[in-house]
Amino acid sequence: VQLVESGGGLVQPGGSLRLSCATSGFPFRISTVGWYRQAPGKEREMVATVRSGGSTDYADFVKGRFAISRDNAKNTVYLQMSSLKPEDTAVYYCGAVQAGNWPSYWGQGTLVTVSS
Repeated sequence: VQLVESGGGLVQPGGSLRLSCATSGFPFRISTVGWYRQAPGKEREMVATVRSGGSTDYADFVKGRFAISRDNAKNTVYLQMSSLKPEDTAVYYCGAVQAGNWPSYWGQGTLVTVSS
């Protein structure tokens, strides 16, 4: 199983970034996949998830600013982030749920830093 994130970096407040997560080794098409983040000294938290049928869930703190999408032909999930705030600074992880509501598989993470 592999989940490989890309697209993180340094961005100014109000800016945008698009994260990508290329996956392999598990049944992507029937899996819920999502983005999670962990800031220094804090627990990992859900940012957004997308189910196999395409329905989505968002954390309240990103609603209206972030958009998750998936491409089943490419086994890839994306996170379009806009209107970024300094408090969005964190390591962003891609995760795949196989049972329950929390990922069984994780990527290595990509750092997003929002700072002027």
